[in-house]
Amino acid sequence: MPFTRRAGLAACLALGAAFAATAAETAYPTKPIRVIVPFAAGSTTDIIARAITDKMSASMGQMLVIDNRGGASGTIGQQAVATAAPDGYTIMIHSSSHTVSPSTFAKLPFDTVADFAGVTPISTLPNALVISPSKNIKTLKELVAAAKAKPGTINFASAGQGSATHLNAEKFKLAAKIDATNIPFKGSADAVTEVLSGRVDYYFSPIAPVIGQIREGHLLALAVGSPKRAAALPDVPTTAEAGVPGSEFNFWIGMMAPAKTPREVVNRLHDEVAKALASPEVKERFLKLGADAWTLKPEQFDAYIKDEIASNATLVKAAGLSPAP
Repeated sequence: MPFTRRAGLAACLALGAAFAATAAETAYPTKPIRVIVPFAAGSTTDIIARAITDKMSASMGQMLVIDNRGGASGTIGQQAVATAAPDGYTIMIHSSSHTVSPSTFAKLPFDTVADFAGVTPISTLPNALVISPSKNIKTLKELVAAAKAKPGTINFASAGQGSATHLNAEKFKLAAKIDATNIPFKGSADAVTEVLSGRVDYYFSPIAPVIGQIREGHLLALAVGSPKRAAALPDVPTTAEAGVPGSEFNFWIGMMAPAKTPREVVNRLHDEVAKALASPEVKERFLKLGADAWTLKPEQFDAYIKDEIASNATLVKAAGLSPAP
């Protein structure tokens, strides 16, 4: 075969391969995408997931179907994603509990770093330290003083051992130098009920489940545990502003995929999340939930997750928490 014909054939084959790759990328998705949420329906992570996937479904031309796989502090849902086919049709929307579980479980059926590909964080959600007005505690300084006056008599709720709400409370407890007991529940709904009744003293709750009770006066927000104030509660100080520096905790919700998911698919999902977050509808929903939009490039999110796993391991050790078997 003459050189020019061989060169021409090679060029055609290369062009065809490039076209096929582009077509495959453009075609995705060709069927509904399963979105595993490792918590129950109605949880904060679930609410955020539904807010974002509704918009993504319209943009991508395929349904993103929420599959709630709650239990074991999110690890049941994590395992389902870690072992799913890395084809872009099973993804996960999880909270920062993802970076806590390596420290709070003695053994996990997956590798939190190696078995997942970060897509992007979606939002940060300040936890509000809420308390029943019946406790007659009006400020964070009063709560700390009450805890120090009677060491070991104060307790707090969490949405499960090792959850983000638990770690936020433990970081506050260490920074405030108080002795308080964790009372774990299956989720925020039960925790809020017990705080409302006064049977549990306080709870670092995601804002969404308690914003109504705060506005109606059934719960008092003493502070938010985030590095900055919450847009939904602009008059409520951070725990640092209220007198407990070093107690900040970043509670986030983000999207991940199984490791080895094609990079073009991961990038497409990232871009679709960013597009949805920029929409007026999602901005309005997030404002009502007390959520702030937050994105990172996939490789930046992977690096952030690794760093947070290490920092949470230090926090868990300092708090003296024993890993679950």
